[in-house]
Amino acid sequence: MAMKGPLFFAKILLFGEYGIIKDSKGLSIPYNYYRGALKSAKFLTAKQKASHDKLLAFIDYLKNLDNTIVSLDWKQLEADLSNNMYFDSSIPQGYGVGSSGALVASFYDRYAFEKITVLENLTKEKLNQLKVIFAAMESFFHGKSSGLDPLNSYLSLPILINSKENIETTGLPSQNFDGKRAVFLIDSGITGETAPMVSLFFEQMKKEAFSNMMRTQFIFFTDQCVEDFLKGDVKKLFNNIKSLSGLVLQNFKPMIPNDFHDLWEKGLETNDYYLKLCGSGGGGFILGFTEDFEKAKKALSGHTLEAVYHF
Repeated sequence: MAMKGPLFFAKILLFGEYGIIKDSKGLSIPYNYYRGALKSAKFLTAKQKASHDKLLAFIDYLKNLDNTIVSLDWKQLEADLSNNMYFDSSIPQGYGVGSSGALVASFYDRYAFEKITVLENLTKEKLNQLKVIFAAMESFFHGKSSGLDPLNSYLSLPILINSKENIETTGLPSQNFDGKRAVFLIDSGITGETAPMVSLFFEQMKKEAFSNMMRTQFIFFTDQCVEDFLKGDVKKLFNNIKSLSGLVLQNFKPMIPNDFHDLWEKGLETNDYYLKLCGSGGGGFILGFTEDFEKAKKALSGHTLEAVYHF
């Protein structure tokens, strides 16, 4: 009998890219347009076989994890593997929307002993415990994971990051599908690698001017955006997003794909839309905010815009 596990969704970090490394606030939301699930099949296609092989490497890594962090049902895992298990996912890799996070979440869900479930009272302690487990598991893919992506995918709830040690689930203002305002994604057409981008960031942080900018401006505007978004204070939100978008263009140019430098600038000049990194940048999706989605679509014609939140 072929296995078919539950679906786990992609995530979008609306605010907090790079900032949360330095303890800014952050806000991450599940994005159910992209999803993945563990499955098995009698015969595997080339793509499924590649996924199966990746799982084998991941499992080797998990075997060496400290079992005080997480203890897994190896018997079940071995049985599933021998049935040609693979991860069936529409989540694009290298796009900053949490493809490895969904895989880690589905693994924990299926194999973890003493699993913390979404139905429990999710205290801050439990959320932190899950984050530590997920960080250890996901580090196979990222070198050093924060654990946030799998947490988001596993819970399917928006997560408010107050600081590294202080995270909570949160509600968002209800979407208004008749509203003109939108958060959207643009496909840059190239994949981005997280690790080199993050090491570039740490190199930059050694420069005094850059680390001052992070501390006094970038983190300030990121925190403001999170608060404005959750409060539904739209006027302030767009002012602060504009400031943040300008800071990113000035200070994070290497993380912005070349084709987007002019479009970024154009948004700041016309106020038709503001662009922002989605995750670590270097490619993948670019995040946009607009007060008039139709206007933004015209201004960015030639690119496909995918609305992820209407308000």
